[in-house]
Amino acid sequence: MGIQNGIANGNVLEDLLEKAGGCAVVDGGFATQLERHGALINDPLWSALCLIKDPHLITKVHLEYLEAGADVIVTSSYQATIPGFLSRGLSMEEAESLLTKSVQIAAEARDKFWASVKWKPENNHNRALIAASIGSYGAYLADGSEYSGNYGPTVTLEKLKDFHRHRLQVLVQAGPDLLAFETIPNKLEAQACVELLEEEKVDIPSWICFSSVDGANAPSGESFEDCLRVINKSTRVCAVGINCAPPHFVLSLIQKFKELTGKAIVVYPNSGEIWDGIAKRWLPSKCFDDEKFELFAAKWRDAGAKLIGGCCRTTPSTVRRVSRVLKEKK
Repeated sequence: MGIQNGIANGNVLEDLLEKAGGCAVVDGGFATQLERHGALINDPLWSALCLIKDPHLITKVHLEYLEAGADVIVTSSYQATIPGFLSRGLSMEEAESLLTKSVQIAAEARDKFWASVKWKPENNHNRALIAASIGSYGAYLADGSEYSGNYGPTVTLEKLKDFHRHRLQVLVQAGPDLLAFETIPNKLEAQACVELLEEEKVDIPSWICFSSVDGANAPSGESFEDCLRVINKSTRVCAVGINCAPPHFVLSLIQKFKELTGKAIVVYPNSGEIWDGIAKRWLPSKCFDDEKFELFAAKWRDAGAKLIGGCCRTTPSTVRRVSRVLKEKK
């Protein structure tokens, strides 16, 4: 399943991009779809709660995105952390097992789907890659700080590396095809991810995605030029980009990133709705529907994005529209 040495085997991400005609499709909102199927995830563990309670729903959502045309499916480990599981009374062994399970569920769904379509003459799917999700420190805190980058003075580079290290080791051992560091809000955490990949000698290709609340900078207010300068030094990070930011920011950010990096650019924005953390509900705001996503996916591709999908509040229907427009060019 996956690769243990991305360098020796060639970059699986580059291979996928070639098969996909230059631009691959990432899946869409995970928690959104789990809730549609009845999962109750208003919890600090968020979608990772389903690893404990409803793993069959995780399988179902992965299959829905594969059927919609996703070339990359992201595991349910975004908010699955060792400290988070331990705080729920689970043992270390159980916590590690659940992280491993997130990759196994995705890989089993991928393999099941691929076996069902690969010989069909009308098949226009690619064998999808599994990206192990590694949410930011702010995602673990569940206090919205992945959208502010304000971790406070006690959070140092070493503390961030220590926080991510064990989860990274377990996920790498589980054998995904890719690693996806998501909603990174500041330069410090980007640097922690880069240094950790180096220290752990991780050869599985990785991407690092930032969120953005102003459409111009990282949530911390630091410039993307400063953030990408850290990432550009790494040979282990193959792609950089934006996730869970409003879609109307994306085109200009792709253009900015094209000037700042030679790495592949990945974008999977949310629908544009805003989460009200006090009222615990979504507020409509410059929301993109599926039709708009289809229209803009072509623009994002033409601007230089190499991987395009959706985040919160996007669905398999969104991904189907994105897949359709991206695969028309093949």
